[in-house]
Amino acid sequence: MAELTLNTGDIAAALRSNLEGWSPSLESETMGYVASVGDGVARVVGLPNVMASELLEFPGGLFGVALNLDEDSIGTVILGDASGIEEGDEVRSTGRVLSVPVGDEMLGRVVDSLGEPIDGKGPINTAERRLLETQAPSVVERQPVSE
Repeated sequence: MAELTLNTGDIAAALRSNLEGWSPSLESETMGYVASVGDGVARVVGLPNVMASELLEFPGGLFGVALNLDEDSIGTVILGDASGIEEGDEVRSTGRVLSVPVGDEMLGRVVDSLGEPIDGKGPINTAERRLLETQAPSVVERQPVSE
């Protein structure tokens, strides 16, 4: 039988080289699951801290908007083809409220419900985004209508 010899210097060097590119990080994800789905609406449970109009991520990169926040579940409107979503699928909280890109770069562009371009003209390079649902200015703050 061959004798196994361990060289502690080689082991230490191998450990050092493996750890050189490593940096500790901590990531937290809030996950729930689909309790039921039908007619483009998924009932999601297990996400107690979801905000109204928050984007939720479904499998396959599909997103939904949390609209009905009940005590034990969330009614989520699916933004896309919901046929692949099934009961028991994992759902991730994104922490982002539904917003769309704004700016001159949007003029003449065709976008989907998330503000992503679907016109084949490449990405839209806007730095600014606005919440989809915001408080309208009061009547006093608005420009008068003169027509």
